[in-house]
Amino acid sequence: LPLCFPEKLWKMLESDQFRSIWWSEGGKCVAINKDLFKVEVLGRGVRQRVFNTRHIKSVIRQLNFYGFSKVQRDIQRSASLPEFLSEEAAASSHSQILYYYNPSFNRAHPWLLGTCKRR
Repeated sequence: LPLCFPEKLWKMLESDQFRSIWWSEGGKCVAINKDLFKVEVLGRGVRQRVFNTRHIKSVIRQLNFYGFSKVQRDIQRSASLPEFLSEEAAASSHSQILYYYNPSFNRAHPWLLGTCKRR
């Protein structure tokens, strides 16, 4: 069976393959480097494509359909060194970073993934 959107998102976040998307806020938010995501994820060939789209707006629409809310990034930095470094690298490149939160999508509680249903 093909994976649903939240499952694909989770696999991407847990993979070392993608630099454009990571866990933020200690695993409570999804952070997306918009410009890098367009190239790294949406710019892939048909056979390597993660999502059935080449448009960031479609991915954002899916996030909204599955109950994710866009949140503003606060000034606090992550205590995790790799996460901190990725946030710093993203900030220093002046790329637009998008942050999305869903109470049922939390790195510390993977069993909640099954409750992420499309609205």
